[in-house]
This record gives sequence, C-alpha cells and structure tokens, in this order.
Amino acid sequence: MLNILVTGASKGIGRAIAEELKPLGNLYVTGRNEEALKSIGARDFCLCDLAENPKILGDFIEKNSINVLVNNAGEYIYGGIDKMSFDQIEQIHKTNLISPIYLISRAVSHMKVEKFGRIINIGSISGVMGEANASLYSSSKAGLLGATKALALELAEFNITINTINPGWVETELGENSIEQSEFSKDEIIECIPQKRFVKPEEIAKLVKYLISDDAGGITGQGINLCAGLSVGI
Repeated sequence: MLNILVTGASKGIGRAIAEELKPLGNLYVTGRNEEALKSIGARDFCLCDLAENPKILGDFIEKNSINVLVNNAGEYIYGGIDKMSFDQIEQIHKTNLISPIYLISRAVSHMKVEKFGRIINIGSISGVMGEANASLYSSSKAGLLGATKALALELAEFNITINTINPGWVETELGENSIEQSEFSKDEIIECIPQKRFVKPEEIAKLVKYLISDDAGGITGQGINLCAGLSVGI
C-alpha cells in the first residue's frame, strides 16, 4: 500500500499532484491553509509551516509510515543579492532545501525496512541554469539536485528511488507572483520559451505519477527538466 505525502498541497503544483495521486493509495497532505487542505479529501492532513517547525511534519511522516514523499512546497524571492537580508536568506533555504532534506531523513528509515520508497523533489529550471536576481531561489533548488544525486547512490540498494523535477514557468499563483516581482512582462517571458507557453501543473503531476510507478523503478538520481524547452535555449 502506498502511503503518500505531498507538501505544499494547498494550491498550484502541489494541489495538482495531490489530486493525481489520490486514487493510488492513502494520501496525506500538508500546507499552511487548513481549509484548502481539507477540501482535497485526503486521508489526513498536517498543518505546518516548513520554515518554522518541520519537526511536526517529521513526526507525522513516521506516524503514517510514508513511503512516497513529494517535496513540493517552495518559496520564491526576486532581488539583487546585496538587497537580501539574513532573514530572507534563511527563510528561503529553510523552506526550499533544509526542510525537504530533513523530511527525507525522517522518511527513509521506514522505507529501508519496507525495501521500497519513492521520493520526488520539485526543483526548478532556475536551479539548473541559474537566474539573475533570484540567487536565493536558484541556490536552494540547485541544492536539491545535489542531494538527489547523493541520496540516489546512498539509497539504491534499498529499492528507494529519488528524482527531482525541474519545472520552468508554470501556470500557478507562484508563477504569476514571480512575474510581478521581475522586470519582465508575461509576454516577454513567453517569447523566451521555445514552446511559447507555460507548463501546466497537471503535466508535472502526471510525471510524478509515472516516477513513483513500478515502470520507473530504474530511474533514480535524475533531474528531469519539464520546462517547455527553456533549458535548451531559444
């Protein structure tokens, strides 16, 4: 039986992933919006701010024997590095990098006993290519890629796979907010994307579904770019 946890499931990519995976087993979700989490209809939910107290969610993971962990929750901030405060640097790395690694550390003991586990991190194309004026976001997402490669080697003998999906621009509230923070219009951004479109959350959700399936058992340690061609070039 799959015991699935999706973080940041209140909206956007996380919500789409939760809806896609719900029929596959016992679905658990977490986020900061209680009403939104309740509306998903999961088996249970954990109200948690990953930057503040991820240990609450770590306990929840162990209690529910999670064997499919989707680290989706993330934050974005735009601005020159000289404008970033220590609190901002700490906040984004806690949410995007430290907490996901911590949650993995709490999940793998049970996975090792079961000789089965699937871990999916939602990274970003900004962690692959870099993004000017988004160095905090880029560095935190690049860290996920490094952890993915190392943990794939560490956990392979236990039939635990770990992969990172790197979306480009996605049709979500976070995507729209990112545009508002940047110096470019949506039309200008679309012009730089080879497919001239934003990725849909459902596309990411379906890739997650595949990566946790038996058919994808040989895929581990990979960073998969789902970015409408953005990582290739114009």
